[in-house]
Amino acid sequence: MYLKSKLSWNVIIPAENLDVEGLMLQKAIVVRLLEDFASKKASKNLGYFMAVTTLERIGEGKVREHTGDVLFPVEFNCVTFKMFCGEILEGVVDKILKHGVFMRCGPTDKIYLSHQKMSDYKYVPGENPIFMNEKMSRIEKDTVVRFIVVGARYVEAEKEFQAVVSLEGDYLGPVSQSSV
Repeated sequence: MYLKSKLSWNVIIPAENLDVEGLMLQKAIVVRLLEDFASKKASKNLGYFMAVTTLERIGEGKVREHTGDVLFPVEFNCVTFKMFCGEILEGVVDKILKHGVFMRCGPTDKIYLSHQKMSDYKYVPGENPIFMNEKMSRIEKDTVVRFIVVGARYVEAEKEFQAVVSLEGDYLGPVSQSSV
């Protein structure tokens, strides 16, 4: 789910980037904020950082004693993406294995659908393996699948989320072939 968040971060501007013109200083602060935002990638509470939408306030800078760099408190709005248990989403099949399927949804590319969570589908091996049910509905690479999130966890070292999903429920399963 996409979330709108208001955050307060500290942005550090190196002394050599400081300029007397206020506009150039504001540009340097915004550029640094965007760089920091992109490098942070994700957090456990907010999910993946997608985009800064508005810059609300730049506070008064404080000079750091030993380096001469200036620290500016900044308030801004942003959009994040995080999966929640019980949420219904759509993802694109990335890889098919005998015991399940890996999908991607938004910035998350480690979504696992076990063969046990799609009970009416059977694995069909081959050069391009698929899962198929009695109604000839197919789950193959690049298929868009609607699923329900059963569990999600954040891996701090990789700054990524992983999810386990299911097709057990009404209106869940393959939706269409992706054009990706």
